[in-house]
Formats: sequence, C-alpha cells, structure tokens
Amino acid sequence: MAGNGPWSLIMTASIELDLKQRLARLSERDRRDMSAYLLRLKHQSKSGRQGISKLMKEMDAGRKTSLSKLATDLGHG
Repeated sequence: MAGNGPWSLIMTASIELDLKQRLARLSERDRRDMSAYLLRLKHQSKSGRQGISKLMKEMDAGRKTSLSKLATDLGHG
C-alpha cells in the first residue's frame, strides 16, 4: 500500500474496521504492546512532540495538579 501515491496514506473505513477487529482479538498483553507502540509513534510525530513540549512548558509555569487534588476533583477522594 505504501508508495502508491498520496491516497495510499488514507485509511479507508473498511481497513479501519478490519484493524479494530484484529486488535480486539488480541490478548490483553498484545493489546498493551500495540497501545505502547501507537503511543510511541504519536510521541515521535511532529505534532506529538509539540504537544508534549507545550505540556511541559505549562507544567514548568506552575500549572500542575497533584494526584490527590485530581482525585478530589473527580470525586474519588
């Protein structure tokens, strides 16, 4: 599929459905591995790196939420 022109990068609905069905049949461990792989791809992309950079700058500026405050805000504490 790759290398067949610009249309080759578009995921059709049928390909997406097939991929989701295959992922659903994986073991929990294999799904975790796939999730980690996809997250790594996201973080390696330009937009992913920009998002992380923005988040880190916000945290450096003091915009942090402690785990206990988050739990309280979500009604879990």
